[in-house]
Amino acid sequence: MFFSDCLGVADNGNLSIGGCDTVALAKQYGTPLYVMDESMIRGTLRLFKSAVDRCCESGGMVLFASKAASFKELYRIVAEEGVGIDVVSGGELYTAMQVDFPAERIYFHGNNKTETELRMALAYGVGRIVVDNMDELYVLSNIASEMGRTANVHLRIAPGVDAHTHDFVRTGQIDSKFGFTLSNGDALRVAVEAVKLNSITLKGVHCHIGSQIFDGEPFAHAAEIMIGFMSDIQKNAGVLLPELNLGGGFGIKYTNADDPRALDECVEVAAKVVSETAKKLGIPAPYILIEPGRSVVAPAGITLYTVGSVKDIPDVRKYAIVDGGMADNPRYALYKSTYTVLAADCPSEPGTDVVTVAGRCCESGDLIQENVSLPHCRRGDVLAVLATGAYNYSMSSNYNRLPRPAIVMTKDGESRVVVKAETYADVARNDV
Repeated sequence: MFFSDCLGVADNGNLSIGGCDTVALAKQYGTPLYVMDESMIRGTLRLFKSAVDRCCESGGMVLFASKAASFKELYRIVAEEGVGIDVVSGGELYTAMQVDFPAERIYFHGNNKTETELRMALAYGVGRIVVDNMDELYVLSNIASEMGRTANVHLRIAPGVDAHTHDFVRTGQIDSKFGFTLSNGDALRVAVEAVKLNSITLKGVHCHIGSQIFDGEPFAHAAEIMIGFMSDIQKNAGVLLPELNLGGGFGIKYTNADDPRALDECVEVAAKVVSETAKKLGIPAPYILIEPGRSVVAPAGITLYTVGSVKDIPDVRKYAIVDGGMADNPRYALYKSTYTVLAADCPSEPGTDVVTVAGRCCESGDLIQENVSLPHCRRGDVLAVLATGAYNYSMSSNYNRLPRPAIVMTKDGESRVVVKAETYADVARNDV
């Protein structure tokens, strides 16, 4: 019913996360409230790391895709687990720097990095800069030369693989703002050019084919294409690249309708294709990197809300209006994302009400989920929305001047604040 090992039912019948009573958490910290379980985050990171160590012929590394959730304590946990991170902005890099995250395990992505961000990355000594377009490659070469640094780079490639995800989260197909197109020869031309540039060392290639991918076959297909491309680079540029980054996009279960394959099995399928294809082409199997994000943090997180108004329109719809909304979770408004919603005080009881969980923002589309079955719905109830650990806090806003909620981390029945709730003063701080 809960999809996540960190969730359960307390002795009093309330929903628990990490051994903590969610109703008690709502009372202690207030709502809206993001809650994440540390043990599950660590467990999933270890699962990925073990799969890479076991299955990748020439070794590899897990990079947590920190766009899914970026805050200091999470970076500390990732660093302690011996995992790297990918960052996509100066803000994410700055946050990692604040906890002294090992620079060599930071990979800097992004399709429009500023010159300031590139300088920042070079000064900190990040492990790899993933170059997304030709302009960036030339700018990076010039900046690195000026700074007396060498930029170790990957090239982001659009391999033409359609992972059958939502249009807004597909990234590997030809028509994409990301990366160099493989099919028209652009990718090969830029690889040949990159080898010639001053202060640039081409270390590998990268692809990311989409999000919420439920099986290993799209990853395997992308791996086969990318190994073939690495062979072409060797033939045309005389360089054998040692690294292949297959990106992320591993799917998770948001509702009973979702049926994702086991995460380690997806890694195993892709790694096997890498080895087989490399052998067939007569090149060494590369060092493999993967970038799980959602799959690490989404199942480990929930959001708690308190119901305010209940609006029943006979023969039309019943609204349960909560104290959060699209400001703390914009994903339904953006993608019509599905979620499982439970009554925190009786998560195991069958539903008797069918409600639309709506937010408090001044938008008709400010909904958390429609047609939710709940055992009751009245003012003061605490609702738990499951699997919100990814792309909720990181995509949150101050729309309607709403302060962002706190993030509380649970572990073994204990809880602690890892990101403070914003105040009205925080929201207005930069006003002049």
